[in-house]
Amino acid sequence: MNVSPPAFRSVGDPLAAAHPTPILAARGLVRTYGRDSAATRALDGVDLDVARADSLAVMGPSGCGKTTLLHVLAGILAPTAGTVHLDGQDLAGLGDSRRTLLRRSRFGFVFQDGQLLPELTALENVILPRMLGGTSRRAATAEARAWLDRLGLAGMHDRRPTQLSGGQAQRVAVARALAGRPAVVFADEPTGALDQETGRSVLRTLVDSCTETGASLVMVTHDAQIAAACRRTVAMRDGRIAREFVRPEAAIEGAAR
Repeated sequence: MNVSPPAFRSVGDPLAAAHPTPILAARGLVRTYGRDSAATRALDGVDLDVARADSLAVMGPSGCGKTTLLHVLAGILAPTAGTVHLDGQDLAGLGDSRRTLLRRSRFGFVFQDGQLLPELTALENVILPRMLGGTSRRAATAEARAWLDRLGLAGMHDRRPTQLSGGQAQRVAVARALAGRPAVVFADEPTGALDQETGRSVLRTLVDSCTETGASLVMVTHDAQIAAACRRTVAMRDGRIAREFVRPEAAIEGAAR
C-alpha cells in the first residue's frame, strides 16, 4: 500500500462534482459545542453526498471535525443546524428510538479499537446487534458464522477478544458491521491500532466486503495511504470541507492490495 498522497482538487472541480445519486445527503451541517463566547463549531456548514456502493475517506488533522461529521451522518449526534437524509428521509425527523433502529438495521460501524464486548465470544459479539434489531437467534447465528468464516476466522468463533490478535479482533468488528448487510458502513480509524501489515490486511478485508455486499463505506482516517483505498477523499479543515479528490479505479485497486 505504498502510494503517494493524492493531488487534491478543489471541491468545485468538475471531476469531484460528478457523483451518482447519493444514499446519504448532508446539507449545511453545523455542530456547535459550548455556548456563547465559549462555543466551538466542530462543523461549519458542511455539504456532502455519499453515493450508493461508493467509498469515501474523510481526512484531516486532529480537531478538524472529521469524527464529528461521521457521528452526525450516522445519526449518533444531532446537528445544531442543517440536515442529513438517508434515501430521502430526514434523520432529524425521526425520534430517538427510530434512529436507534435505523442504526441497527441500515448502518454498520467499525471503530479503531473494535469496541467488542470482552465477556462475549467472537460469535456472540456478531450475533448480539442482530438480535437487538429483531433477528432470531438462529438466523443471526447463521449470518455470524458465515461472516466470521468468510473473514478468515473459522475455528475462532468461541474465542473471546482477549484470546484474539489485534487483526483478528478487528475482523470480528468488520463481521459485526456487515452481518446485517447494511446500506452504509462507518469506519473511524479502523486500522489505527494495528501494525502496518495487519492494518493493510484488515483494510483490504473491509473494502472488499463492502464492495461485495454493495454497502457504501465512509471512513475517517488521518493516513493518506489508508484513504487511497477509497474512491473519494475529502479533506477537512476547521470544520469545513477544504478539498476533494476522486481516484480512478485502478488506483483504488492498487492501494487496497
